[in-house]
Amino acid sequence: MPLRTNALVTARWLSEALKTRSGSNVRVLDASWYLPKLLHVAKSDFKKRHVPGAVFFDIDRCCDRSSPLDHMLPTEGDFAEYVGNLGISGATHVVVYDASEYGAFSSPRVWWMFRVFGHRSVSVLNGGLKHWIKEGYPLTDTYKKPEPTEFKATLNHSWVKTYEDILNNTDTKTFQLVDARPAGRFRGTDPEPRDNTEPGHIPGSINMPFTSFLAPSGLMLPPDQLRALFQQAGVDLRQPLCATCGSAVTACSVALAACECGQPDVSVYDGGWSEWYTRAVPELVLSEGRGKHL
Repeated sequence: MPLRTNALVTARWLSEALKTRSGSNVRVLDASWYLPKLLHVAKSDFKKRHVPGAVFFDIDRCCDRSSPLDHMLPTEGDFAEYVGNLGISGATHVVVYDASEYGAFSSPRVWWMFRVFGHRSVSVLNGGLKHWIKEGYPLTDTYKKPEPTEFKATLNHSWVKTYEDILNNTDTKTFQLVDARPAGRFRGTDPEPRDNTEPGHIPGSINMPFTSFLAPSGLMLPPDQLRALFQQAGVDLRQPLCATCGSAVTACSVALAACECGQPDVSVYDGGWSEWYTRAVPELVLSEGRGKHL
């Protein structure tokens, strides 16, 4: 069975791949992660049940732990070491999923991380653990630690936007900025999940909640429907596009959806709203709620 590097793979494809010789080149990652105030421990869930052969990818460990911001990208060396210890090499086809009720929440972040560090043989399990279970595929609580191997990482700096890049773009409008948070948080009417941060949005940004890309089943909508969503939102996929959210997790769902539409080069604002709210002047925090006051 030939390996595939589609952005999405089905539960059936993964099940068959794991039963064949090609499965030896497939590494399944459970990248489940939850917002801080939910007090839900993803790694504990993983130990109780996961796709057979999966290993846990901890977004809060594979990050720049010196940063005051949540799970900022690690260095090339730190990413290579972390991933190598999961048994992943340059020849590995990585398949990522998460256990969220939505079907995809944090897994697109890890998919994008591999791509931004130069590894293109990476896919998201369409529908996540939710769909895997619905289709009747097995789960296990058995875990075998993988043999470490060598992984080389090369960061594509053009895909990572900084606060300064976003600030400059409010004037230059060099790229389109799409915010994947729910509409209430974007508008400023619903609370943010982090303390000391009020909701709102960056001037000029466009709201496309990550859930809008997903069917109730958890599966990602087909490309024609995704293209229609981008068009309705006023996003031109032929032009430069950057995604943002609270802390650059669900932002990567925008990148995944755009990739499904034939636009693989979406950048991400890694600091997200949590950084913008902290650093921006009040006039650049747009909100129907409290906004920001000095």
